[in-house]
Amino acid sequence: MRIHLSRRFTKPYQIKNYRFSLVILVILLSVIGVLVVGSARASFQNKQLAGMILGILVMLVVSLVDYEWVLNFYWLLYGTVIVMLGAVLVIGENVNGATRWINLGFTTFQPSELSKILLILFFAKFIMEHEEDISGRFTLIKYALLCGVPLALIVVEPNLSTTICTALTLCLMIYVGGLHYRFIGTVLLILIPLTIIFLSIVVQPNQKILKPYQQKRILAFIEPEKYASDEAYQQKNSVMAIGSGQLSGKGLDNNTTTSVKNGNFISEPQTDFIFAIVGEELGFIGSCIVIALLLLIVIQCMLVGMRAKDMAGRIICCGVGGLIGIQSFINIGVATKLLPNTGVPLPFVSYGLTSLVSLYIGIGFVLNVGLQPQKYQ
Repeated sequence: MRIHLSRRFTKPYQIKNYRFSLVILVILLSVIGVLVVGSARASFQNKQLAGMILGILVMLVVSLVDYEWVLNFYWLLYGTVIVMLGAVLVIGENVNGATRWINLGFTTFQPSELSKILLILFFAKFIMEHEEDISGRFTLIKYALLCGVPLALIVVEPNLSTTICTALTLCLMIYVGGLHYRFIGTVLLILIPLTIIFLSIVVQPNQKILKPYQQKRILAFIEPEKYASDEAYQQKNSVMAIGSGQLSGKGLDNNTTTSVKNGNFISEPQTDFIFAIVGEELGFIGSCIVIALLLLIVIQCMLVGMRAKDMAGRIICCGVGGLIGIQSFINIGVATKLLPNTGVPLPFVSYGLTSLVSLYIGIGFVLNVGLQPQKYQ
């Protein structure tokens, strides 16, 4: 059976190459997300469900659009990222000291979330075009500069957590693109001491590098007892909530007064600390299911990338899979107090329509790469 659309932007695909297993995994995780978001904040459940339905429709459409055709406009994609990130600084809404959203009237739009996917597409094409000289000095300088502009626009929102996620994803992509091990070793030799120096500076009383609340989050991670009623308060409650769920959890929509959501022990349980709700209400079993689904989605993306017909397809799959893996690790790490407190949504689970739909777009491109496997396979 073949699927036919206009050959300008699609190709005749074979249905046997469609990764229905990846689609099922993403939908299952999204359903769990709708349930736990509704339990955390009932007023957001219908919006999350609408975002999931919209995301699925967009994913299906994007999965039939030839990624090679899209990559022909890669400079337009990069320009769109710069315009969106620049616009949010000019006309964006300031919420709690951060300017990250644009009010569209009927909803809000967070450009940095969509920018992650567009940057993955842009750099997939860039890396493929420089496949032969990816470790060259001039190529690396261009890559660093092209990465630096959008990352700088995100960090001044300020949105340090998204900047870190995006930067790590872009580093992973160039590594998959064939960056020489010698260069990686050199960077690590420089980066590790610089990181130690950076951390030793930012914890000082009069430092000017980080904003006060960002410094407090690092200090709270280092000395949680000192900040137990301040910056470490939410993480402490999150760990207690996850532990209180025990094996099977307290159940969705429970009305226990000691629950983190009912007692307002966490300010935004439907977003950054959604894993605390998962642990408390679905227990160890539910937490393992969520982590397993995330891991399987990442593995599926990598498997599709291994069968991609070209470097760009491989980079797209690794970029999307890497982004999901990195965000999941940071979000769960924060909720379990393994990492300093920073706001990153849990893919397909946390509330946030821009994040949810953007990730579905990314999965759509992975599915299209899977529809165009290597000829010999």
